[in-house]
Amino acid sequence: MARVSRPRSFDEVQVLELAREQFWATGYAGTRMDQIAATTGLGKGSLYGAFGDKSALFHRVFDEWAAAIVEQAALRLTGGSDKEAFARLSAYAHFVAENTCEDTDRRGCLLAKGTAELAQHDPVVARRSAETMNALLALLHTQILACQRHGDIDNNADPQQLAALLLAVLRGIEAVGKAGVDPKTVTGIADSALAVLPRPAPSSAQ
Repeated sequence: MARVSRPRSFDEVQVLELAREQFWATGYAGTRMDQIAATTGLGKGSLYGAFGDKSALFHRVFDEWAAAIVEQAALRLTGGSDKEAFARLSAYAHFVAENTCEDTDRRGCLLAKGTAELAQHDPVVARRSAETMNALLALLHTQILACQRHGDIDNNADPQQLAALLLAVLRGIEAVGKAGVDPKTVTGIADSALAVLPRPAPSSAQ
């Protein structure tokens, strides 16, 4: 008789969330599988059977977190008319700033932490991080183009360079916030990033 595999008796989503919190709190190197086992209530054998070793588990957590970052950006930066593009850009910049200000424990972003710790030696993390940044860059680039079409940003400016500048500023906000800079300053950085985008020159009077 063929052996029937037993169904899993745990909530995979919840286990991954708990594992993510552990990695987030103690970093990859500082996290042991027995800590994750204790946090999730699963035996190490069950963890290995369901997710693989610590590296594979972290890759799963990191990948899902990176996907969520892009999804959140896409929700705020896609859809609507060109007329609303600058408003979408502004809303996204303030969303990033507000999220940073709400991180009172100064944990920072798991994407940034994982990349800083592992990208030099872990090609999976390096590739996923680069894919995420390129996806964010593409979303910002699309909005810059929409702003230019509507006349909110100077058509002579390079949209790719402006998108890269915004991406660098918005991802840098997380580092500044983690260092303990006050929320007013963090929000001001987002405002300044938007303010420096080149506006069209006023038309001459006929």
